[in-house]
Amino acid sequence: MKVLVVGSGGREHAICMAFKKSSCTVYCAEGNAGIAEIAECIRISPTDVNGLAEFAEKEKIELTFVGGETPLALGIVDEFERRGLKIIGANKLAARLEASKAFAKDFMSRHSIPTAKYKVADSIEEAKQILESGFFGGANSPVVIKADGLAGGKGVIVAEDRHQAFEAVENLENVAGKDASQKIVLEERLFGKELSQLVFTDGENFVLMPPVRDHKRIFEGDKGPNTGGMGTVADWGLVTDSQMGQIVWDIVEPTLRGCLSDGFKFKGILFLGLMLEETGGVKVLEYNARLGDPEAQAILPLLETNIIEICDAILNGTLEKTEVKWQNKSAACVVLASQGYPQKPKTGDVIKGLEDAAAMEDIFIFHAGTAKNGEGEFITAGGRVLGVTAVGESLEKALSRAYEAVGKIHFDGMQYRRDIGK
Repeated sequence: MKVLVVGSGGREHAICMAFKKSSCTVYCAEGNAGIAEIAECIRISPTDVNGLAEFAEKEKIELTFVGGETPLALGIVDEFERRGLKIIGANKLAARLEASKAFAKDFMSRHSIPTAKYKVADSIEEAKQILESGFFGGANSPVVIKADGLAGGKGVIVAEDRHQAFEAVENLENVAGKDASQKIVLEERLFGKELSQLVFTDGENFVLMPPVRDHKRIFEGDKGPNTGGMGTVADWGLVTDSQMGQIVWDIVEPTLRGCLSDGFKFKGILFLGLMLEETGGVKVLEYNARLGDPEAQAILPLLETNIIEICDAILNGTLEKTEVKWQNKSAACVVLASQGYPQKPKTGDVIKGLEDAAAMEDIFIFHAGTAKNGEGEFITAGGRVLGVTAVGESLEKALSRAYEAVGKIHFDGMQYRRDIGK
């Protein structure tokens, strides 16, 4: 089967690996140097919707799988479906749940899905007025500032008090970009443990993936600026049965029903960013309309069922008849980033030790930002360079193995967190 994966990072490497495991011929647009080891990389931008559709028609691609959020927001699924091409991902209407945080918050409010209280501002001045109104408490109360649009995981700022919130609002455009910051979402700050719960869904039925916990801040102890993700762990023990019940009954099911009620069907991957509150409740922090990065790098190595079977069930609306099996194990992914990330990553450094790390049992090396130099050596070519994933009988064993593999890899300025899973 000929499959096209859209995207260029570690997530897409993990997706390509899953399809390769299912004996598919895999193409990736645009891919990277690591992906090129298992797939044919195509020099078409993930945002070139028409170019990708034309390639899929010309090469008789039988299935396309979208990795990132931007092509979904641009309507890649709608265009492929218009041409009669099979594709996994949310259509443009459904992708608004990720592409607009204001839309998502209004959706949750409309369908009684538990989330933090919020306000939406159309300008910096309006945001300041809301903050001064006391809606989120006094001058010393924390508040979360979010850019409405897509910002590559960097559009959220947690302000400890009103003064910091003012600074965050004024600086949001510099952090998240002008387009993403045209609207500003203000939220109460929730306290507890964050969790990501992803599901495969055909729009009505769904299958839970193993729960995962991401570590977004660049430095240990959750310090420093947000990143796209510095590591993640996947383990069914991250949630209690009671919490999973809340996630399913109070969030997943009402979300899918709400989509249908609002006139669109959500098909593909639904990603719930959640807060497990100290009080015992579960609330939605955000929706994503695709696999996470680096969540995918921890989840997909645990998948036993052929990914083609799952994709067919999503497309045919038969997911309730499909048994999706997972290894009864845990996984941990540690991200290795370039010096200067997330502000100004340094690139071009030779990466050493990859073969030694990859030779270890139950270790998966996913390339995110790599290229090859004139001598054929892997070099750094982005902020997040590699995701080192280990699968183990327990989370503790998976983490130990992941860090053992990390210890074999080196490039100048390499930075990573040593507290993933803690």
